[in-house]
Amino acid sequence: MKHLFVLFLLVTNSINANNTFNISGKITTNNESLPFVNIYLKGTSKGAVSQEDGSFVIDNVQEGNYTLIVSFTGFKTVQKLITIKGDNVKININLEEVELLDEVVITGTLKPVSRLESPVPVEVYSPTFLKKNPAPNIFESLQAVNGVRPQINCSVCNTGDIHINGLEGPYTLVLIDGMPIVSGLSTVYGLSGIPSSLIEQVEIVKGPASSLYGSEAVGGLINVITKLPENAPLVFADSYTTDWEEFNLDLGFKTKVGKKASMLLGANYFNYSNPIDANNDNFTDVTLQDRISVFQKWDFQRQNNRVFSLAGRFFYEDRWGGEMQWTPEHRLSSDIYGESIYTTRYELIGKYQLPIDEKMTFQFSYSDHDQNSAYANTLYLAKQRIGFGQLTWDISDHNHDWLVGVSGRYNYYDDNTPVTQTEDEIVIPSLFVQDEIKLNEKHKILLGARYDYDKRHGNIFTPRLAYKFKPSEHDILRLNAGTGFRVVNLFTEEHAALNGAREVVIEEELRPERSYNVNLNYLKKFYTKSGKIIGIDASAWYTTFSNAILPDYDTNPNQVIYDNLDGHASSLGLSINMDAVISSNFKALAGFTIQEVTQTENGIKQQQILTEKYSGTWSLSYKNFNHNFLIDYTGNVYGPMRLPLLGDLDPRSPESPVWSIQNIQFTFDGLKNFEIYGGVKNLLDWTPNRGNPFIIARANDPFDKDVVFDANGNATQTANNPYALTFDTGYIYAPNQGRRLFFGLRYTLK
Repeated sequence: MKHLFVLFLLVTNSINANNTFNISGKITTNNESLPFVNIYLKGTSKGAVSQEDGSFVIDNVQEGNYTLIVSFTGFKTVQKLITIKGDNVKININLEEVELLDEVVITGTLKPVSRLESPVPVEVYSPTFLKKNPAPNIFESLQAVNGVRPQINCSVCNTGDIHINGLEGPYTLVLIDGMPIVSGLSTVYGLSGIPSSLIEQVEIVKGPASSLYGSEAVGGLINVITKLPENAPLVFADSYTTDWEEFNLDLGFKTKVGKKASMLLGANYFNYSNPIDANNDNFTDVTLQDRISVFQKWDFQRQNNRVFSLAGRFFYEDRWGGEMQWTPEHRLSSDIYGESIYTTRYELIGKYQLPIDEKMTFQFSYSDHDQNSAYANTLYLAKQRIGFGQLTWDISDHNHDWLVGVSGRYNYYDDNTPVTQTEDEIVIPSLFVQDEIKLNEKHKILLGARYDYDKRHGNIFTPRLAYKFKPSEHDILRLNAGTGFRVVNLFTEEHAALNGAREVVIEEELRPERSYNVNLNYLKKFYTKSGKIIGIDASAWYTTFSNAILPDYDTNPNQVIYDNLDGHASSLGLSINMDAVISSNFKALAGFTIQEVTQTENGIKQQQILTEKYSGTWSLSYKNFNHNFLIDYTGNVYGPMRLPLLGDLDPRSPESPVWSIQNIQFTFDGLKNFEIYGGVKNLLDWTPNRGNPFIIARANDPFDKDVVFDANGNATQTANNPYALTFDTGYIYAPNQGRRLFFGLRYTLK
């Protein structure tokens, strides 16, 4: 009986083997073979990887209906329904690129256009890029972008801004869905409140964009584009924690409301309540935070696919840093030093396409920002309201693509400082026009100009010129030139004017800054015979400023002096980005920037303070499809920058060393709808106190009670103050947070 059973199994297996077939074919892109592509049958364990010539074979497939999935990094995933019945199946598949250079961008010209067709160079970063090093806010996420550096401005409360090509944060305009809603007070504090899970993509333009966006877009702009409800998952959640006891949670869902409306609701909560003093100066190394942000977006269906969307956001944050024994009861205390900031913010954004034959769109935004800050015993109360409305008319006429717009901006600002004796309230009307002229298939020119009227400064005119030359399908040369302007509101932008012990001195009435810029950009895409794809984006730029307003820390160590520069400032540099798909398993992004950012006054030229001479970023990703795990290794490196000292006796280094922040993340996505991830941030455990005797000057005497001053108000040497210092928190150039482990979980239901 036993032998009969074995014989039965052998016969059965033989019959089954005879009833199996194979699926074969070839994978190509642009008529070239594509190796290392993953091909598998959905819901089974059967699959293959294409060979050097693009060919593949999946053996031992039984009869039936299957879904064949073809997946390769950098290309659109293809799904094919196939039926196996009595014979082998042969199928050839051509993959289309999706990631490299072909994204749709909006920021450069205020209208959707392929990145390859835009006459203005725009860099695009997707949510996948942001997830490579998870962060609780967009401010930290941008540290991986070449030429963009989040700058910490205070070693106690850790507020900061974003530098582009070495220019200070106030020169960068931050947009949400194309609306200039993050500015003034929120340039310092508002960047922490944008949930990363709601971001569709981030677009960055380096160089003046004032002809379209007005004041503050002098050095560049960052446009954070949120997801449309129809593109968002049904439910999403992302949460992680670190061994520093940081906790971050993103939640959201979308739903249909009636037949013609869809809604996306998302929330971000971040908490860090664990005071740590690793450098033993009795001050918190990282500010403690309790923050919540709620975002809601509505999209309405209309006739002829006309656009109508509304979005709102609420943001609240309570942050403090200071001496380790500080508690909320010590707010405004003269005995224990602490910086405590309460921020409440409301935002509304809308876009409506007019119901007429002409393509006219009205966009509007409103923000209300209330800030209650206590810098030790100094109270700073500020309110800012910004209203913005813009009507654009998009006209296409043969080889001309016109955009005509009118806009108005309402600014209200009031605080309790002596500088603001009365409320600052102003309406700035604007008119802009641009014409994108297609000369032929290879040549395109964009001409633009903007007119603003500011009653404080009169008429302001900002022209713009862009030229694009496309000699081949995979080469683009762009030349951009233009001017920019910025109307300065000092106390909403310069945190150093409020914290620490330095006195603020404004030596003259501050005039608007003007800039003149030229930028040369070259974009190239390579296809190798082995299936590798490499994109190169290189830029050279020169920007010069007149009436530049830069903080002077050097003339008097006890003062921060502001005036219009009697001379000029300039930014000159070269940057290169590379984006490469090496195989289906490996992708690399890398960038390097070298720059010279200087100011010249009274014939003396010097490097601008807190500006690096060179920087680099990288992101390496390896995906193991068989075991469903992904490794992301990201990092940056920064060259020396000049730092603010308190005099010749200050023992701290006058220049930062070369420093680097590196991170590694492991992700497992083998569970349906779930991703588990974890890793290490700041692998090298780098902090700015390395090599310095201290970071905060006179942390043991934050109210300068034991400092002896001379007749001119300068600190003098004494036995307990051998370096003649006063309390100062402005010596900071890198995050003061060491190595930390993190662990997280994502859930997505589509």
